[in-house]
Amino acid sequence: MRIVDVCAFYAPSGGGVKTYVERKLRAGALAGHEVIILAPSDSDRVVEAGGGRIVMLPARRFPLDRRYSYFDDEASLHAMLDRLQPDLVEASSPWASAAMVARWRGGAPRALIMHADPLSAYAYRWFGSVLSREAIDRGFDWFWRHLRRLDERFDLVVSASDSLSRRLEAGRLRRVMTLPMGVEPGHFSPAHRHEGLRARLLERCGLGPEATLLLGVGRHAPEKRWPMVIDAVTSAGFSTPVGLVLVGDGRERGRVRRASAHNPHIQLLAPMHSRPALAELLASADALVHGCEAETFCMVAAEARASGLPVIVPDEGGASDQARSGGGLLYRAGQADSLAGVIAKFARADAVARRRAALESAPAVMTMDDHFDRLFAAYDDIAGARRHVA
Repeated sequence: MRIVDVCAFYAPSGGGVKTYVERKLRAGALAGHEVIILAPSDSDRVVEAGGGRIVMLPARRFPLDRRYSYFDDEASLHAMLDRLQPDLVEASSPWASAAMVARWRGGAPRALIMHADPLSAYAYRWFGSVLSREAIDRGFDWFWRHLRRLDERFDLVVSASDSLSRRLEAGRLRRVMTLPMGVEPGHFSPAHRHEGLRARLLERCGLGPEATLLLGVGRHAPEKRWPMVIDAVTSAGFSTPVGLVLVGDGRERGRVRRASAHNPHIQLLAPMHSRPALAELLASADALVHGCEAETFCMVAAEARASGLPVIVPDEGGASDQARSGGGLLYRAGQADSLAGVIAKFARADAVARRRAALESAPAVMTMDDHFDRLFAAYDDIAGARRHVA
């Protein structure tokens, strides 16, 4: 089967989408499929990778993040799909590119991969303090109508978490399938724990080995809520010794630095591009803490679970599924006081038991290879559903 992934948020510089794409190319080749990634770019080159291809289609730069481009020419996209002659088409973003794929007049079946949850990332975060979720959904009914139109035109809508699937089905989408993404195999394991590294990181935080070492990993972006996490760690630290190592960077770096400036027990590290180094760091902390309730899957929480690390995450979004699957801890999304209370309780009473539970569940964490086996099997099921889309 020739599978063309219209991948709106692929960037050669890295990130979770790049990791997912590279694994998909290899998994597709091993399964006997030809996977082609069609990505917006500032050039028209073709890259051979992992037994498949990455086809760059010239497009405009995304104004808020110049690492990315976005599909802005529907005729050009349709012409490329005509040229590639796919047996199945994926759209990996629910925005304009998915509507372009829906309007393509080719006969191949198509799948929408919900790698983004715009309502949680933006609308619920912006207005959640003053309006109910139901009121926000009514105000953004135009987006739900957009999703329902896509649901009508696609053969499959793939969601990476039960929490997102429930919301989509409540919004009257009918073709939703839950399929967690999985972690990159061969990297993450409790065996990578390094007590010396843990002690050095706590020392950098001005704390001794008896303190609790929390780890945060992710972009410095508004929806990640790192200033809220920092406030919660600071508050919990008044009653028990807690250090936080936060790995990442992004356009909110100024706010993150200001939030952490007066707490010597918080250390900011640059993004880590070495998978072995990240695996050792995850395995060597005491818990992962995460602030974003808009995750569709939460890859870093899954990687932490595979490393035997307890997770402390919000009670909404894909991260919450990771906690429920692996014995993690939940706090009220967006509430620093709730997170502070959970951190303090974990540090004083729960750490040993939670660590034991995380170690026991680590081998059961789904890998990306498992994910792609199930994804390609689902595609085989709809491969015969060829029809013309007006």
